[in-house]
This record gives sequence, structure tokens and C-alpha cells, in this order.
Amino acid sequence: MTAVSGVIGATASADPGAKPDHIFYIMMENEGDAQILGNTADAPYINQLAARYNVSTGFHGVTHPSLPNYLSMLSGDFQGIWDDCKAGADVKCAPEEFVSDSGDGTSGASLTPEQIASASAKPHMFGGRTLVDELEDKGLSWKAYMGAMPQAGFQGEFAPGNVNGTTVKLYAEKHNPFMYFSGINSPGNARLQKVVPFENNFDADLASGKVPNFTWISPDQCDDMHGLSPAAAAIINKPTCAYPDSGVSHGPIHLGDDYLKATVTKIMNSNTWKTSNSSIVIAWDENDYSGFSGGPGSPVGKNGTVLGGGDAPLLVINSKEGPHHSSADVIDHYSVLATIEQMWHLGCLANTCSPKTSGSLRDMFAA
Repeated sequence: MTAVSGVIGATASADPGAKPDHIFYIMMENEGDAQILGNTADAPYINQLAARYNVSTGFHGVTHPSLPNYLSMLSGDFQGIWDDCKAGADVKCAPEEFVSDSGDGTSGASLTPEQIASASAKPHMFGGRTLVDELEDKGLSWKAYMGAMPQAGFQGEFAPGNVNGTTVKLYAEKHNPFMYFSGINSPGNARLQKVVPFENNFDADLASGKVPNFTWISPDQCDDMHGLSPAAAAIINKPTCAYPDSGVSHGPIHLGDDYLKATVTKIMNSNTWKTSNSSIVIAWDENDYSGFSGGPGSPVGKNGTVLGGGDAPLLVINSKEGPHHSSADVIDHYSVLATIEQMWHLGCLANTCSPKTSGSLRDMFAA
């Protein structure tokens, strides 16, 4: 097996029945298979990972835009919204996608009038159980690391915000689903202190061995491939972070590839990785480039049209490395959550309770 630059992989034989001691879940942004897989110019490290470890070519976003996919991964439900609005019990937003004025490819499909009315009336502070509840019920630990978040439990929509008259959105609340659930984001809730800035905290926890069973990582919008407006990218002296008006986001993809190389290498060099049965999941939220194909749990709109999030890459790396596995099974964020629930015997949430709306990628964790 060819070595991968920047990666230290174990070579123990695979045990499909084993469950991970630790799962590191990294959510990237807005790219489809065609923009990442095979794009060795912009994403050389990711393609090295894809050649060596486990990759899905059937993974999809549940729907569009970003926020519903993050909610799906944490709660098993996209919560019936199609927007990227901030969290809040008094925040309600009309759908941004699958409507006639979306200004993008989703206008080729349509929500029903009932879906539009329901989504528009939904406060953006959701009740119900999440993966956090399931983990804690089983005595498993968790922590969420957010790129460019100013402090633990930060409740602002963006950061750093206004920089010399330009709004800079390095941290974006829409990529932090923990803030949208009243069981986490409520006054005095100790769980908020487990939603922390990635910077300094992640390296310190990794070095000390204080690694939770479940680690969520949302990079900042330069490092997750989302990108910033050209004006915002210029003002923070990161011109390659600027997203283009059209076409492939070469700069943001390259920044994200560099980020993953640094972060995955740190994980794989850690004592936690070397001495445990652990997994890294790298997933993209949705595909901003090609349509609205969906996974098993994607909603259906007017005329029975699937309102999916398009194809997107997904990779799974296991510390007890088995044979390279590539799967074309159609899956989505519900499938990832359902698989974690199955491996750790957590029960199930919403759409993860039925194979018809979730599916599974258990073979990807065969370690």
C-alpha cells in the first residue's frame, strides 16, 4: 500500500464488529464530487486520502442550503426549513431555496405552498432530542470545535463582524447547529461550554489526551471551502479565500485541503489515535454546483420532486486500517448519524429510525 504524505496509518487487521472509541467528524462546505475527487491541483491531500481510505461516491446533502444539513446531522431532522438564518426563538425566515426567486439552480424545483408556509412560521430554536442527548445518556463525552468562534458558547451570528467597515464572516452560526437547539443553547446551560473555539482548544485537548468520544469540527469559512466575499477576503489579507462569481472555487478548495492536511495529520499523530480504535469522518454539507439530487431522507416538494442537496464527497479514515473501500450506495447526513447511533447503541433520532430514510455506511467503519 502506498504511503500518504502527512498521514500515519495503523496496519492492524480490520474487525467489522468493533466500534470506535473516538469519532472525529469534520464538516466541509459547498463542493460536489466533481470539484474535489480527481481535482489533484486544488485538493492533492484529499485525493491522497480518497485513494487510501474509505470514500463514498453516493453521498448527498439532505437538501439546500447549508443550515438544514447541519441540523440533519445533529438531530436526524432538517427541521423543515430551507434557509441559513441565525438562531433564535423569535427568528423566522421564508425559504431561500426551491423558490422562484432563489437565483440559483434550485429554482428548477419547487416547494409546495404548504411547505413554504410551514417553513416561514418556524422559530429557529428547535426542541427535541439531539445526538448530544443520546451520547450523554450512554455516558459518552462530546465537544464541538468551531473555527474563528470568539469564545465558548458565543451567540452571535458572525465573527469577527465589522472590520474597517466590511463585514467579515469567518465564523458563521449557520455552521454551528448546536446553537439552534434549546436543549443546548439556553441560559445557564453547561453544554454551551462544550461548544468552543477550534483555535488553541483543539490542539490543547489533543496534546493532553482529553479527547471526547465524539468530536465535531466546523472550520472557519476560509478553511471549510465556503470562502468569503472578495472584499472580506482582502481586508483580512487572505485573497485566496475569496469565492468567485462563478466556476470552481480554486482558492477556497486549496485552503480547505491545507486545513485538512494539518488537522488530520495532528489527529493521526496523536497518542489517542495511535492507541485506540478511532475514526475520522470528513463530509461536505451540500453541493452548490449541481442540482438537487438527494439521499434516502431528502424531502419531496411540488410534483413529487426530490429536494436534495446534490452529490458531495464523504471520506472515512479508521485508525485500524482495513482494505480500501469505495461505496456508491446512495446515502446522506442521516445515514452518517444513523451509523454512529448503531455503532454506539444510542437508539435513533427522527429520520435515522428507518432504513428507508437513512440507510447506513457501517462498512466504511470496518475497523
